[in-house]
Amino acid sequence: MKKIINIAIFASGGGSNAQKIMAHFQGSEVGCVSLVVCNKKGAGVIQIAESFGVPVVTIDRQMFYETEQLLEILKNYKIDFIALAGFLWLAPAYLVRAYPRRIVNIHPALLPKFGGKGMYGHHVHEAVKAAGEIESGPTIHFVDEHYDEGDVIFQIACPLNADDSPDEIARKVLALEHQYYPIIIEEQIKLIDSNVSIGRLFD
Repeated sequence: MKKIINIAIFASGGGSNAQKIMAHFQGSEVGCVSLVVCNKKGAGVIQIAESFGVPVVTIDRQMFYETEQLLEILKNYKIDFIALAGFLWLAPAYLVRAYPRRIVNIHPALLPKFGGKGMYGHHVHEAVKAAGEIESGPTIHFVDEHYDEGDVIFQIACPLNADDSPDEIARKVLALEHQYYPIIIEEQIKLIDSNVSIGRLFD
């Protein structure tokens, strides 16, 4: 029988995508959200995690970038897979090396357009509006050591109207994020060979 894959969600904000992921994997025989890592005290995602009974670890920049303490925490929770859900810090090299093609992110635009440093949240939708794009949508991709440059796993587009505001664009894209991100995460963790899970590699 295949081992249930332990998922950590990294998030910085309100946590709407994190909430959809946690709900999706409740009672799943495939994966379990076992940890939330948050870099912002008081972020909404913390309360969401608590409502699902998911432990939360809060990190700061010094810990994340100047030590590898986080790897020990992930090992203790036997984390096999990481999903970024509105996490605004660039993944450090040690984390990418420890979880090769096991860290995914969702970006609220059709990469490679409107990606890179500073392109997050409402900034993205404002840029899409300013460019006069006729469509937008989320991109789910593997995480590497650069903002929004990892291999694309999945994209889906929705049409935009000329009079759509950045807020309306955001609403359309977020609806697609909520619909597809948990499903794509499940597809990815089904590809993991439990015999070489990260937890066992750390042992």
